Amino acid sequence: MLQVVQDLKQGKTRLEEVPVPVVRPGHLLIRARYSLVSAGTERMLVEFGKAGWLSRIRQQPEKVQMVLDKIKAEGLRPTLEAVFAKLGQPMPLGYCHVGVVEEVGEGVRGFSVGDRVVSNGPHAEWVCVPENLAARIPEGVDDKDAAFTVLGAIGLQGIRLLNPTLGETFCVMGLGLIGLLTAELLLANGCRVIGVDPEPERLKLAEAMGVIPFRAGSGEDVLAFAERHSSPFAAAQGHRDAGVDGVIITASAKNDEIVHQSAQMCRKRGRIVLVGVVDLNLRRSDFYEKELSFQVSCSYGPGRYDEDYELRGRDYPLPYVRWTEKRNFEAVLQMMQAGKLNPAPLVSQIVPFGKCEQVYERISDRKVLASLLEYSSEPAPAQHSLRLKANYIAPPGGACAVVGAGNFSSRVILPLLKKAGMPVKHLISAAGLSGTHLAKKFDIPFSGTDYEAVLQDPEVKLVVVATRHHLHAPMAAAALRAGKHVFVEKPPAIRLEEVEMLEKLLQESPSALMVGYNRRFAPLVQKMKELLPAASPKTMVAVMNAGYIPPDSWVHDMEQGGGRIVGEACHLMDLLQYLSGSLIAEVHIDRLGRHPAPNTDSASISLKFANGDIGSVHYFSTGSKAYSKERVEVHSEGKTLILDNFRKLHGYGFKGFRSASSRLDKGHAEQFRRLTEFLLKGGEPLMSAEEIFAVSRASFGGKT
Repeated sequence: MLQVVQDLKQGKTRLEEVPVPVVRPGHLLIRARYSLVSAGTERMLVEFGKAGWLSRIRQQPEKVQMVLDKIKAEGLRPTLEAVFAKLGQPMPLGYCHVGVVEEVGEGVRGFSVGDRVVSNGPHAEWVCVPENLAARIPEGVDDKDAAFTVLGAIGLQGIRLLNPTLGETFCVMGLGLIGLLTAELLLANGCRVIGVDPEPERLKLAEAMGVIPFRAGSGEDVLAFAERHSSPFAAAQGHRDAGVDGVIITASAKNDEIVHQSAQMCRKRGRIVLVGVVDLNLRRSDFYEKELSFQVSCSYGPGRYDEDYELRGRDYPLPYVRWTEKRNFEAVLQMMQAGKLNPAPLVSQIVPFGKCEQVYERISDRKVLASLLEYSSEPAPAQHSLRLKANYIAPPGGACAVVGAGNFSSRVILPLLKKAGMPVKHLISAAGLSGTHLAKKFDIPFSGTDYEAVLQDPEVKLVVVATRHHLHAPMAAAALRAGKHVFVEKPPAIRLEEVEMLEKLLQESPSALMVGYNRRFAPLVQKMKELLPAASPKTMVAVMNAGYIPPDSWVHDMEQGGGRIVGEACHLMDLLQYLSGSLIAEVHIDRLGRHPAPNTDSASISLKFANGDIGSVHYFSTGSKAYSKERVEVHSEGKTLILDNFRKLHGYGFKGFRSASSRLDKGHAEQFRRLTEFLLKGGEPLMSAEEIFAVSRASFGGKT
């Protein structure tokens, strides 16, 4: 299928061929009919992509600080590699999509195959969207009108925060698509509406709806105009507090003048809601003297950016959250069905999807208001795999498939597999876009979205799983059942029952399971192993200064990430187990806080090994970024080794050894070199199943 993407690195908008996504539980697979180009939002993205480096830096000063922090922690080269990798990823454009449901995912309610639906899917011939981000189009509403639903919901949510009542007067600042839709919805609500914009064509459209137009930049005083038209009866009687009841800002500006004007034109105790993008250098006097209220509206409504609501389909109870983003979609569609919202006059052009580049060539032309992309009524069949190399030749020793096209795959796994000479045949990703981009970059012949197709490919001997944590165990189990070797990024499982399932499968399968415990392959760790006598009793301490991750991140979600102790502290548990040369036998975890939650990310973990060695893993998110991220100490028979962030190793009490240095190397390269050797030449797996499951059980805090 074809999809519209923005290339941030080259500053170009183009059509990209990608595989059709596979419908997932809780999702709908939709074949496109129309999608709407949002002139405001998409213009910002396109212009950002075309801007020079200095301009981009000025637009995102907070990102600059993040880069500087990363340089301090990880060094210049890894940071630059990460930045350029991010800029190299194509960005999907669009979020106003209309189509027909072709497949309904498991657990979805209220939708059937053949339903006409609107969603926030991108500009693509096929989209896979969660059920709470889609709404059925009622009878009597044309597809082209329905394409405005998402933008209408953005305006509607701003109106709900404004809380208008019949007869009040409001000013809409900025008459782009969202502004015009907002104005029409306010009129339908029984309000008087003043519309402010510099474009005469937009003012004509607004006036035809019943809006009182004011041309910004005409030389006339907007404040006097607003006072004159806000409440004619009050002004005529000489009321000093005449002014609009509220302002909704749907404009985009790089200064705070619009907010200042909005405050000045409001009556005492008026309301201001920001839907657009403007600077917020608020002046206290503007709000203090009139006791004004100010609120920023978040996109489509309650539920936006809440993964429980959007991705897992957990609706908010209607008696307590009357208007969610989906219910706002439905309300906008009802207004269209009732004839109270008519977007048709806003359409500037309808362009065949295959010629969408001409729309983006004129994206900066403010005379073009709304552009609809029209898709073919007879699309090609859904293809879940895309062949990128016509001359592909099967490798004699078999190949591997990589599942997951996120940051870790792009920055670590794929570059190192290529360097090691690993034959990668398939790259599987959920949506297809990121996987196709990386497959081209790393010369992988097939990009796909269907994991089952990989399991059925006899050429695939090894599956590398690098998805979110909750998929690790199910995907590893499916690959083992299919007779494939498996390398899964840590952790192998996020529940004890998953560990037991994998253990049982390995007992019945000749295939190997390996986990991305890369620290044991780091060159300085190998040096530590060489220096430490195998039989000597050891006391070990490992500290990970993990850093803060916001609580709403998926890694904290016990259903998806399993928490950071299970998901990352396991690295250090495996490292100490490797240095001990003996399996973890006992574990005790003390989590920070008087009443710690299961996903607390600061804990001290005491380990006892089968040979009598003891170790402590201190995993903290509360430390300074200026301090080393990882530090390991081993004390044994009058000797001490201290490893500082995999860069420096100091020895005390050793004859002929005091220190060694290395660039930051956590063992990834050696790990994937050995993995490639295992696939192509055979031999022993990277680690034993007993080691893997001992660490897994320890990370859960249970006996091993």
